[in-house]
Amino acid sequence: MTAFKALGLEEYLLKAIADMGFETPSEVQKKAIPILLNRGTDMVSLAQTGTGKTAAFGFPMLQKIDPNNRTTQGLILSPTRELCLQITNEMEAYGKYMPGLNVTAIYGGASITEQARQIKKGAQIIVATPGRMKDMIGRGLIDISKIEYCVLDEADEMLNMGFYEDISEILSHSPKAKSTWLFSATMPKQVSTIAKNFMNSPVEITVGTKNVGSDQVSHEYYVVNARDRYNALKRLADANPDIFSVIFCRTKRDTQKVAEKLIEDGYNAGAIHGDLSQNQRDLVMKSFRNRQIQMLVATDVAARGIDVDDITHVINYQLPDETEIYTHRSGRTGRAGKTGVSMVIVSKSEVRKIKAIEKRIQKKFVAKEIPSGIEICEVQMFNLANNIKNSEINPEIDAYLPVINEVLSDFSKEELIQKVFSVEFTRFLNYYKDSKDLNASADQGGSGGNEDSTRYFINVGARDDFDWMSLKDFLRDLLNLGKEEVYRVDVKDSFSFFNTDTVHQDMVMNAFNGFKLEGRNINIEISKDTGRKNRGGGRNKRKGKRGAGNERKGQFKKRKSKGKGRKKK
Repeated sequence: MTAFKALGLEEYLLKAIADMGFETPSEVQKKAIPILLNRGTDMVSLAQTGTGKTAAFGFPMLQKIDPNNRTTQGLILSPTRELCLQITNEMEAYGKYMPGLNVTAIYGGASITEQARQIKKGAQIIVATPGRMKDMIGRGLIDISKIEYCVLDEADEMLNMGFYEDISEILSHSPKAKSTWLFSATMPKQVSTIAKNFMNSPVEITVGTKNVGSDQVSHEYYVVNARDRYNALKRLADANPDIFSVIFCRTKRDTQKVAEKLIEDGYNAGAIHGDLSQNQRDLVMKSFRNRQIQMLVATDVAARGIDVDDITHVINYQLPDETEIYTHRSGRTGRAGKTGVSMVIVSKSEVRKIKAIEKRIQKKFVAKEIPSGIEICEVQMFNLANNIKNSEINPEIDAYLPVINEVLSDFSKEELIQKVFSVEFTRFLNYYKDSKDLNASADQGGSGGNEDSTRYFINVGARDDFDWMSLKDFLRDLLNLGKEEVYRVDVKDSFSFFNTDTVHQDMVMNAFNGFKLEGRNINIEISKDTGRKNRGGGRNKRKGKRGAGNERKGQFKKRKSKGKGRKKK
């Protein structure tokens, strides 16, 4: 709280901040708020999605307006309905201790009459999408001739969506003397044009480096044959049981098709794209926020404005046409100081595009391989073990224990464990035992190591504040191995896998004999799979509508837990 107070915010805003549990301002808030509070200036702020931009312009605007004056004093333009409503809700929360404050959302797909009625009541701040705002100005339903502050949020997104003319028309009805604050993740030429044409000597602040991806996100790519793209997606989901992800496709048709196939194959999935009605989109987003949907398949346009906490993975089922769009995609994860993973599924002909994106975001991609069947079996088995270990006992089961104990009385503890884990392990093993290797060779990439490789399981993971980079560094330091001698590091929620050359196997096992991390025993085991190519056996022999495309259909639905699992059919 002291840190927010030092920025110059008034007590009524500090009280709202305390209610929301904010303790420390983000970098963009530290840079932007003092300038916007103390100087009547235009501003261009470049910062990634998820860095706290709404508060960066929201607090200064609220502190500067007069809630006792019913004239519209502030306008915030945003690219989508979802983002418009999100900003409105946040502004209302920030201004909860400002009597008389009216923040009104203006967007398409809702009653224009009702929105006009809200404006007529006196809205000091309007949050709007460009299309509906232009329409209402044209009908004489909104007057912005006296606004003092105008925010263009996600400016690059609005311009990518073709709103340049609408923005120009809207701003032509506003006073020249207003302060204009532009917030954007990237700085393409059109954003520079907006700044040049509609702003007066703006102050520019940058969080990080221009057009650079977040340091909280690691980037991976997987090379497969184009026909195996969907099966690769399913394997990546199976190899990450706690996945909570957004999957990006280029077209509305592909988005709907992939979502339908995932649902048919037993995953908790949903689609969001432009062909859905507003009510359908609202229902999908509500289910995703409540984690009833584990995998949200989206187009780039429909995903703009998605602000959901704790997204673990962004999966690029197809690469975007424009490299800067990748920045926005990957920015959906690794937010609020947490780490995330951006995965890209590419064909061999698309690998060259990875280099272009690397140059754009100034981050390196790690070439990885689609997991084999035995790897997925192991991940699912260890995930089940950790779920059992961490689950709370439901006391209502006590009434059934006498009968259960009687039924299982002939089995020892070891036999019961074997039976419990055989259920999950056997399902995946039977399914994947004939599955083919999905990895395609590419000149670029490579995963390190040689053919004589050992793969290990270790009982530390993301819950222990490891990502693949920090775990690799930890292992290299502990084992005194070189830069390329620890590889194929895959971090899950509470456990991980990694490889070394087999020549180091005894040394690795001895190093962890009795090893403790912060007082906890660290266990390491040798995995049966080396994590290399040609791991999965022969070709898929299952019959179905699309051959390998039905690789999972009707089988092995993941047990639902706390809304994150896959639905049973």
